Amino acid sequence: MSKVMPRGSRTRPLGRFLLVVGVTAGSVAAALPSAARGGDHLTVTVRGAGGGTDGRYELYCHPGAGAHPDVAGACAALDRGARWGKDAFAPVPDGSVCTMQYGGPATAYVTGTWAGRPVDARFDRGDGCEIARWDRLVPVLPDLRPEGRA
Repeated sequence: MSKVMPRGSRTRPLGRFLLVVGVTAGSVAAALPSAARGGDHLTVTVRGAGGGTDGRYELYCHPGAGAHPDVAGACAALDRGARWGKDAFAPVPDGSVCTMQYGGPATAYVTGTWAGRPVDARFDRGDGCEIARWDRLVPVLPDLRPEGRA
């Protein structure tokens, strides 16, 4: 004799399992850093800047997080620099005419992902063009401008 079960009773345990798996997956996704969820993540390494600004900083944007000293300001600066057809991390174009000035020994490396694109950029302050390029990314990079200039 066959056993008669109410319609749909066989799917209830599977439905509960899928509900638990779905809730657990959602909880894990919420706990992951934004880079693992597809957000913007940069690693900024600064050397030779002095004043306690040297180090390695993790920066997450959208939403903002990380060990960077100014997460909100850095993300805002990057958002301002993100324009269609412009790369905020692009090197100084070849053939540029730059002032012969030295801005100090500071260097910075920025790697990661910004706006869905890989970033692998080096910064220094070896001439006027490189200084201006660095200054455009303050506060992602430390502000090394002399007092009174902003």
